[in-house]
Amino acid sequence: MTAMTTRAGQAAQTATGRGEPRPTAPQRARDLLRSGFGLIGPRHPRHSLPVEQLDALTLPIGDDGVVIGVDADGRPAVLGLNRPTPYDVVLIGGLWTAQVIALRAAATGARVAVETGRPQAWMQMVHAMGGGQNGLAVYDVGRVPPQGTSAGTPVLVVRDCGMRPPRGRVVSGPWQAVLTLLPYLSPVAPRLLRQARLVGVQRISPDEATELGRAMALPRAEMDALPGLSDGLTLWCTDRDRQYVLTQPTDAEIGLLGMPRRMD
Repeated sequence: MTAMTTRAGQAAQTATGRGEPRPTAPQRARDLLRSGFGLIGPRHPRHSLPVEQLDALTLPIGDDGVVIGVDADGRPAVLGLNRPTPYDVVLIGGLWTAQVIALRAAATGARVAVETGRPQAWMQMVHAMGGGQNGLAVYDVGRVPPQGTSAGTPVLVVRDCGMRPPRGRVVSGPWQAVLTLLPYLSPVAPRLLRQARLVGVQRISPDEATELGRAMALPRAEMDALPGLSDGLTLWCTDRDRQYVLTQPTDAEIGLLGMPRRMD
């Protein structure tokens, strides 16, 4: 009995060599708290899913940006303007579409700086948005000041400077996208198209469609379609993708800007 008691007592000792009893679970938890390791969280079984049910798993996550219309399948088409890298967009089209994009960009929290030679065409928007205090300001050509952009205060610069826009003082950069509006193709268009990450094309003449098709390597079917595009319909092109988008105005946008139109 004495030998058994001795062995039991030895088994209750730790391996530290000091003969101290092994701490209990509550004592270990208190020691962890005192040493700064925080609470021991609850233990849950792992989540698992059979392989045959993987196809049923969907995640409702969409793109982040400005909804500029719907695609051919009726799904929202989103333009991601707020980026940590420079982003240049060229729109060969009407003022109406550029203004809708500017209005919706401001609604997402971006500041919009408009560089234009026709400020009167933008003043209705400025007045509707609180006289320039709520995200939209208009400047003369060449007079756009530095915008002080950041991830929390992204900026969209809209350059509405006619068919031959001069080189801008304010260029695209981190959290600052630049949208250049061209009413038609012009001698400066090739340079702008080369530096653009995204190009939007609305209705143009057959000759312009042929010229643009060569410059952008468009398929023949899309070249032939460009002269017949309806108002509000835009072909958006990147280096690897093309998509038709129909911009449908809200009631508020119709009241402010009117119905979609290619000409101004």
